[in-house]
Parts: sequence; structure tokens; C-alpha cells
Amino acid sequence: MYGVVTRNEDELDWAEFDRPFYEVKDVTGRSTEPQPGATNMVSCFGDNAAAADNEDLVPVDGDGNPATREQPYFDWSYVCPTHEQYRAGILEIIEDCADRHADVRLDDVGFPREGYCRCDRCERLFSESGLSDRDEWRESVITGFAREAVDRIPGRTSLTLYPDPHPGHLSARSGLNVETLAGIVDEFVVPLYDMAYSTTYWLESIARGFRSRLGGAHDPDGTDPDTPFSIELYAVEVDIDNLVHATEVADRYADDVFYGYDASNAAATIRRVGADERDGREFRPD
Repeated sequence: MYGVVTRNEDELDWAEFDRPFYEVKDVTGRSTEPQPGATNMVSCFGDNAAAADNEDLVPVDGDGNPATREQPYFDWSYVCPTHEQYRAGILEIIEDCADRHADVRLDDVGFPREGYCRCDRCERLFSESGLSDRDEWRESVITGFAREAVDRIPGRTSLTLYPDPHPGHLSARSGLNVETLAGIVDEFVVPLYDMAYSTTYWLESIARGFRSRLGGAHDPDGTDPDTPFSIELYAVEVDIDNLVHATEVADRYADDVFYGYDASNAAATIRRVGADERDGREFRPD
């Protein structure tokens, strides 16, 4: 199946999209009302506006460096996942989304990077946890949040993963224990964004890495069990021929393919892919 990620309500019911996603809250902090005809998406701990308004929300590393977009390697600012009031507010947004549509997608779940967070609250909670390994503690924080979120979602829960399939990397980076989360959520979504997709060997490498790790029908190594996994491609001003080719690669390994933020380009690509398939072209492995 194919889907679109959009901020525009009128694009949710386009015939080309089997699975429309509506961005209710994004990393800028912008928020809007959930929609009944889409899987509503929530940026959980990415929030430029909240971080700018209240520095106490912002994670810090051991040297006191804040996880904000002004720092190297940060595209947006973060909120510490252990901040109780902010976390409660996000769970309320998730509840509101679930009231409008049973399925919800969780974006930006996790700590910002390795070394975060060392705020006074995190230091205290880690000390009180009884755990000796900080990475294990961070995993427990994120897993606990995921469980709380899923308890509020009556339908399908999708969770976005940073595009690094190497075992252990997502835990070290963000506190995401993929194997544990696979038993909690219903699907992972991996954004593999490029401005052009003029080459796709890297896309295939990452996609195959996730498929081999998660197993499933499209796993070339035949690993079980199957954890549904979808790929999200960037669609804004990307050449249609290139986007079609990226779709062919993504579709080889992913259960579904989604397109970000340009519904017109996405719809044109889906129509082209459908026409190619009707002409007898086949891109999945034997």
C-alpha cells in the first residue's frame, strides 16, 4: 500500500493514497486539530517552540550542552522525555488523536542523542531506578512512554525510527530498544529522505538492513518473526522518474511506502508505479 504524510486536510481523501497521515504536531511546535480520516501524527519530544519558551524542558549532556537546533548535528530542539508535565501533555494530544481516528503515529520518540540527558531530574531518576547501566535506564524510560501511549490508542500504533538498522545503535542514540518496542507497537516507519534520489544504493542498503533485522515476507534472508516496517520517502520537488525508482527499491523490502509533504508528486508517482505494474514489471525478490 501507498500513503502520504501531509499537513493539508484536503489531501487526505485522494484516491491514490491507501494510508493518509496527518501531521497534528510537528517539530516546530505547531499543532492543529486531529482529523477523523487519517492516521494522526504526533512529534513527541521534538519541539522548537517549547524548548525556546522554557529551557528547563531541554535535555543537556554531561557538559551542560542543550539539545537545541543551535547546536551541531541537531536539526530541531528537543524536550527531555522524563519531564512529567510535558509528557502528560503529549499523552493528552495522543488521546485526542485516538478519539478522532483509531490509528496514531508516534514521531520523535526518544532521547536526542548519545550522552543525553544529564539534567538534575534524569540524574535523580537514574539513581532511584536501581539500574547500573544508563543505556538500560534510558530504554526503560522510552519503553514506558511507548506503553503509556499505546494504552491510549485503540487501533494501530506506528512508531518512527531513525534510519540506522545496525543492532544497538538506536538504543545508544535514543534509548529505543527495537526488539522490545516490536512487541508493543504495530509498525515501524523509517524515513529515508533525499532531495533527489539520483542514486539509491544507500536506500537499498538501509532498507535491507531493517528488513533483515525485523524479518518478514520481504526479508531476503528469511528471518522471522515479521515486524511490519514501512519506508517514508521525501517527495517535495523530486523528479518523478527518480521517485519512481526510489519507490521500486523501497517496495522491495518494506510492507508499505509513504511519501512526505508533496501529495501531487506522490500521487503522480503512485500512478506511474501502478501503470508499470500493469505492464507486467515486477520488482520484488523471488
